[in-house]
Amino acid sequence: MSRDRSPRRLRRRERYALTAASLTALSLTASGCVVVHGERVVLPAATRAEAAKAVTAFTAAYNKADKAYDNSLDAPYLTGPFGDITAARLKAGHANSPSGNPAHVPLQLSDIKITIPEKAGWPRWFLADARANKTGRARWLMVFTRGDLKQRWRVAYVTLVAPGAVPKFTTDKDGWAEAVPAGSGQLAVPPGKLSADYAAYLKKGGTGFAAGTYTSVERANRTKRARKPGLVTQFIDRPLTAGDYAPLALRTADGGALVFFTTHHYEKQTAAAGTTVPVPNKDVQALTEGEVKQSLTLEFVSAEAALDPAGGGRVSVVGRVPGLTAAQGG
Repeated sequence: MSRDRSPRRLRRRERYALTAASLTALSLTASGCVVVHGERVVLPAATRAEAAKAVTAFTAAYNKADKAYDNSLDAPYLTGPFGDITAARLKAGHANSPSGNPAHVPLQLSDIKITIPEKAGWPRWFLADARANKTGRARWLMVFTRGDLKQRWRVAYVTLVAPGAVPKFTTDKDGWAEAVPAGSGQLAVPPGKLSADYAAYLKKGGTGFAAGTYTSVERANRTKRARKPGLVTQFIDRPLTAGDYAPLALRTADGGALVFFTTHHYEKQTAAAGTTVPVPNKDVQALTEGEVKQSLTLEFVSAEAALDPAGGGRVSVVGRVPGLTAAQGG
């Protein structure tokens, strides 16, 4: 049987196809799923109202979990390094105080400034910069992420920085910020390499990072702690970049970027023959497996915030929040 391929028939088929495509796009837009090709369409990561609601939901869940020492109450709102650190803190708290946190003071955030980047693809994310009642004048920098429209917003990074260390961000005429890709070659260090570079710096030093509390001072403190009478401490530092630990970067007004990244650390304390490792505090004991005799290995996850300059220069680590996540006696 021959097919009708007349020009009139072909044009009619094309009109049907275009109509169907238009209706599909319209239904996706009406449902809120505006990212038809998320890898190509650049959109704000969230509405301002949505971001504000996410901050409120996180704060409420954080307070419930802290009061009860129950990680199940805030786990759905956390991920990445902050999720690991918080889960371990609540586990230790519950072990030492099963009835809840007797010293609980609700977290209160004020002077909240939200920066939302435009970007293509997933994950979407935004930054909330706030003053908190628990940390003096230090600003809480909280990075909220989600992997698709069905997920709730979750906090992956929380770092504490001095008020003057929060940079100004590049924004367009509508106030949307610019996300910097992990592989960007416009910065002194591509954001995707910062975790590995920082881990290498802590081990060997170098010129890639500016002197400061979390760089040169940290290395000097490690040197002092490495050998004490009857006790040796070894340090192992590793990058952590996969999945929810991936670096996230915002373009700053000077052309550089504020980068959030994660690192993974171990500290092994070994006592000399005939002695034992000093008894750790109750929180460490609660996270320790095995009996502590000659050695104690502490495992940490650390969330960092760094100013990565445009073109070249030294990276400045402006915030670092390490948290003990596990320990092993030996």
